[in-house]
Amino acid sequence: MAEVLVCTPKSLPKDKWIEAAERAVRVNPANHPRMEKLVRAMPDIKLDRLRIAVVTAKYWGAEGVKLTVGFLDNPPRDLRKRILLHMNAWAKTANVQFVESKSSPQVRIARIDQGEEAGYWSYVGTDILSIPKREPTLNLQGFTMQTPESEFHRVVRHETGHTLGFPHEHMRRELVNKIDRQKAIDYFGATQGWSPEEVEQQVLTPIEESSIRGTAHADPRSIMCYQIPGTLTKNGKPIVGGRDIDKKDYKFVGAIYPRPNKTSNAGKRNASQRSRSRSGK
Repeated sequence: MAEVLVCTPKSLPKDKWIEAAERAVRVNPANHPRMEKLVRAMPDIKLDRLRIAVVTAKYWGAEGVKLTVGFLDNPPRDLRKRILLHMNAWAKTANVQFVESKSSPQVRIARIDQGEEAGYWSYVGTDILSIPKREPTLNLQGFTMQTPESEFHRVVRHETGHTLGFPHEHMRRELVNKIDRQKAIDYFGATQGWSPEEVEQQVLTPIEESSIRGTAHADPRSIMCYQIPGTLTKNGKPIVGGRDIDKKDYKFVGAIYPRPNKTSNAGKRNASQRSRSRSGK
C-alpha cells in the first residue's frame, strides 16, 4: 500500500475563529470571502459572522512574505539550516522568505513526539499570529540530520505550504468524491487511530470551492495533496499525491505572492531620479 503523508493542519479554538478571520482580512483584504459566490453556493445557509470566518482565507499579503523562524528545542545548527533551506524552496517562483530569528519568531518549530501535539502539522497562514508566543506553530516530529532527504522534500515543504496559507489539496470536492467513505474510515482508524469523525474532518469533508483561491481543477500531484491508495478509492485508482512542490504549486504560489516587477521598479527609480534632477537635488 502506498505511503500516506498524514498531516493535520491545526485549527484554532472556535472562540478565536472570528478574531482570527478579521486579522486575516487586515493582513490581506483579498482573504475576505467572495460573498456573491457563497450566496449562490449556499443559498439555504445563514451567513453569520462565524460561517464567514470559517471560509475566510489565511494568505499573507500580496506584497510578499517574510517570516521569522525560531526553533523551540534548540536543534543543531546544521539541522536548522537544512529545514530553512526546504522552507525557502517555495521562493523559487514567489516573493517568499523565511529567516531564522531568536527574537519573537513568527513561525515556531518544534519536534514533539508524544501526546496530542506529536506528528506533522502546522497552523494555516495568518492563524499563526493567534498562537501564544512560547507555543509552536509547526511540528516536525523526530526530524534529525539522519532523516532521509526525501522526507525533507515531502514533509517540510508540505507543512511550510500550510504556513503560507495553503489548505490540503485532497480536500477539494473533485478528489474527495473519488474516496470510498467506509474504506477511508476503516483505513485511517487502523493506521492513525482516528475516529470516524476525525476521518470525516481530515479526509472526507470537501472545502467549499467558492471560498478558495485555487487552480481551476484539483492537482493530485500537488505537495499539498495526500497520497490516497487505490484501495480507498471508488474506482480502485490511487490519488498519487505529492512528494515535492510540483509545477502547478510553483505557478500558484507565484500568483499568490508575486515577485516584484523589475521593470516597474526600475521605472519608479528612474522617475524618482528625474524628479530629483528637476528639483536640483
